[in-house]
Amino acid sequence: MVDAHANVAEAVAGTAELHHAPTALGISAPGWVALSMLVVIAILVWKKVPALVGRMLDQRIATIRTDLDEARKLRAEAEAMLADAKARNAASAGDAAAIVAHAEAEAAAMLAKAEADSTDLVARRQKMAEDKIAAAERGAIAEVRAKAADAAARAAAAIIADQHGAVADKALVDRTIAGLGRPN
Repeated sequence: MVDAHANVAEAVAGTAELHHAPTALGISAPGWVALSMLVVIAILVWKKVPALVGRMLDQRIATIRTDLDEARKLRAEAEAMLADAKARNAASAGDAAAIVAHAEAEAAAMLAKAEADSTDLVARRQKMAEDKIAAAERGAIAEVRAKAADAAARAAAAIIADQHGAVADKALVDRTIAGLGRPN
């Protein structure tokens, strides 16, 4: 390094200048730095600092391993929970499909029952209407008969009243009285 400074000074000034670095006990500044580093390293080795640093690193490694193991366990638990949730979701989808199918089957059964009930109701009402019609016909026939019988009775009464007088009735009454004495 001294030679480099001398060459630079010689190149600039044209003459060579020599500089001497200061020394203490014959050791220059870079030597003292090296010697102090050796002393510090010796003290560190004597106080077992590398072992202490190694133990601290080992503890940190153990902590990291524990954290990694815990993270693996948590991941496994999360995956198990996800699988369980997916299974429950699939089961609930299956249950929902079963409920829908059951509801559709019940609706179809109710529709079939309603159709059968409506058919029965129509048949019953038709029968009731036919019975009412038949009853009305019977009533009308009975009423017509009653009116016809009444009209016939009035007509007969009028004919009898016209054709029978006191003289005609006397002969009829005499014959009837004569027939009473004889046994039949």
